[in-house]
Parts: sequence; structure tokens; C-alpha cells
Amino acid sequence: MLSLCYIGATMDLVLNAADYYFFTPYAYPATWPEDEPFRQITSLLLVTNLGALVLYFLFATLSYYFIFDHNLKKHPHFLENQVQREIKATVQSLPWISLPTVALFFAEVRGYSKLYGNIEDSPYGWSGVILSMFSFIFFTDMCIYWIHRFLHHKLIYKRIHKPHHLWKIATPFASHAFHPVDGFMQSIPYHIYPFLFPLHKVTYLVLYIFVNVWSISIHDGAYLVPDVLKHVINGSAHHTDHHIYFDYNYGQYFTFWDKIGGSYKSPSSFEGKGPHDYIKKQREEWSSRQNGHMDEKLLNGDSPKNE
Repeated sequence: MLSLCYIGATMDLVLNAADYYFFTPYAYPATWPEDEPFRQITSLLLVTNLGALVLYFLFATLSYYFIFDHNLKKHPHFLENQVQREIKATVQSLPWISLPTVALFFAEVRGYSKLYGNIEDSPYGWSGVILSMFSFIFFTDMCIYWIHRFLHHKLIYKRIHKPHHLWKIATPFASHAFHPVDGFMQSIPYHIYPFLFPLHKVTYLVLYIFVNVWSISIHDGAYLVPDVLKHVINGSAHHTDHHIYFDYNYGQYFTFWDKIGGSYKSPSSFEGKGPHDYIKKQREEWSSRQNGHMDEKLLNGDSPKNE
């Protein structure tokens, strides 16, 4: 669950700000130390859930109104009241996902991760910071591919991952509409990376924003990947086919692991057979029928004005 996993990126900084501006002066007794473990866990639960909701609604709403093609709502696979159901599924799942997530955040706050705050603490200086951004993307892409594929195993899929596949024609609000176990499992790579490799806190924050936007973008139905990269980047076209056909395109950012694992499928939209093409074909057929009906009326001597 991306909006949850990345709040922990700079959670110690967030907690310090929350303590200074709200918790210490207004919420907690002055005698309760800011670094007391139970207080930190309580604060993490509150900040994590509030932050996750704010980020989800902010980015998903912007994408839904400014990027998502609302013509897709006319597709026969688009469910009745689907947007409301996607939002409801997300809001119900977030608190449950936050429980194990906060345990990992707590470990980060207590200093058990390899997150650092000063460039001087990087083993390789600025080059290490830049390299860590790429290694983070490639590491999490690899892990999520195999976790995602595991979630499609017949013994697990129906109970855990199928709720996310209710949305065959997804909207940006489906990006976080997971079963709680599903959402947490797919966030694990983001959590374990800073425990394994050094990572600057601000870099983690930048990556957090990027990954949240990316997760929403692959559910927006807008195929914006440049042609030269469309078979390399796992964009919305690839993920749309994953929702429709289930057993293809498990990757998060790239098609690399799908090609290695034999699960790559060239998006149907690249072949003129995607959801947008279906809507376009239906419109053309409807227009053709209307024109044919009008021609028949004219041949029979009826005036269009009298219909």
C-alpha cells in the first residue's frame, strides 16, 4: 500500500513536526516524553492513517478529474457505482494495513534502518544518493513482481488478491483498493530496502511521491508512455491488460521481469483492441445504425423533422 509505506520514509521528521505543532501542546500530557515508545506508536498510527488518506484522495482525485478518460465508464466491464466501491474498499483497508506497517515505521524511528539525514553520511557522497534512487526502483520492481505473481497463485488469489481485480476497468481510486494482506505484502519491498541499503531520508521522500503517483497512474487508463519505451515501461496500458486478463504484466515499473518470467503480454491497446478501442467501435456502430435508420426513413418518404 504505497501511501502507507512511504510515510515512514521520513517518519522521525514527521513525528518531530507533529509533536512540536500539535501533539505536545494540544494532545498529550506535558509529562509524557516524546521519545517514549508507546507514545511514538500511538502517534505513528494517527499520522500514518491520516497521511495515507490525504495522499490517496489528493493524487487519485487529481488523476480522476484531469487524466482519467471518463468514456471508459461506458465499458460493459465498468461496474455500477464502481468509483464509490473503490473508495470504500480503500478506506476500509487502510487502518488494517497500518497495523503491521506502523511496526516497521517504529523500527525506522528507533534507528534500526540505514536511513540517514546528511549527505556526509552517504558512503559515496552525492553519487551514492543518485545511485540509491536507481537501485531502489530496480530492487522494488523485482520484489513486487514476484510477490504480485505469488498473489495470483490459485491457493491465494481468490481470498487475498481477487478483490483488487474486481475493477477490470480501473479508475485511479482503484490504485489502493486492496485486501489488507494484499496491500501490505506489496508494500514490503519499500519497507525492507532502507533496512538493507543506505538511503537518504529526503531521497526516500522524493521516491515516495514518485511511487504514489506511479501507482495511481497505472490505473488511470491514459497511455502516456513514449512509443520508444512502450515495451520497456510497465505503464497504464500494460496494467490495464493485467486487470482484464489476470495472468500477464505483473511488473510495477518495467517489463523486464515479465519477459524473464514468461508473463509479458503486449498491451491490447497497442494492437487496437483495448478498452478505448472498444468504446470507439461501439460509438461508430451506434452512429452507423443511426445513419442507416435515417436513410431508411428518407427512402420511405418520411421527413426527419417529423420523428
